[in-house]
Amino acid sequence: MDLSEFQNFLAARYSVREYEAGCLTEEEKDYLLQAAASAPSAGNLEAWDLVIVTDAGQLELLGDAAGNQHQIPDAGSALVVCANYIRSMSRYADRGILFAVQDATIAATYMMLAAHALRLHTCWIGAFDEEEVKGALDLPPHIRPVAILSIGRGMPPESHPERMDPEGHVHYDIW
Repeated sequence: MDLSEFQNFLAARYSVREYEAGCLTEEEKDYLLQAAASAPSAGNLEAWDLVIVTDAGQLELLGDAAGNQHQIPDAGSALVVCANYIRSMSRYADRGILFAVQDATIAATYMMLAAHALRLHTCWIGAFDEEEVKGALDLPPHIRPVAILSIGRGMPPESHPERMDPEGHVHYDIW
């Protein structure tokens, strides 16, 4: 893949909120997990864990916890990417909390790009009631849900939002 192919690949990925019914195949799940496992992580501790949700009732609970975002149950599958504090705090003490969140975020991003390579669609959902998600998934106290990814065969939106010029994010040498 040359540089322009890579840029086109990234530009063609977008959030999808309308899905056809269906769940991920085992091969697709394996591919996504391999992508996440290849993500960089602090101290190579891979301080992230994943809950793959395909049960209709569980998907409804996640949708409710995310302010009634219908794309979660509609997608047929959701990936709840979690930070595992214990894994990173074992080496980095309190700083490990940040590193676990970073590890989970990078793993989620890799899975979104892998899904795009599989011609699947995703939507990153960060707006959710953390305690509701923890309760619905029976997460242990040292696990924090960082993102819910709806994932499936989507129906692309008619238009894509304009993006900020990348230079608008950049500061050189000092702020």
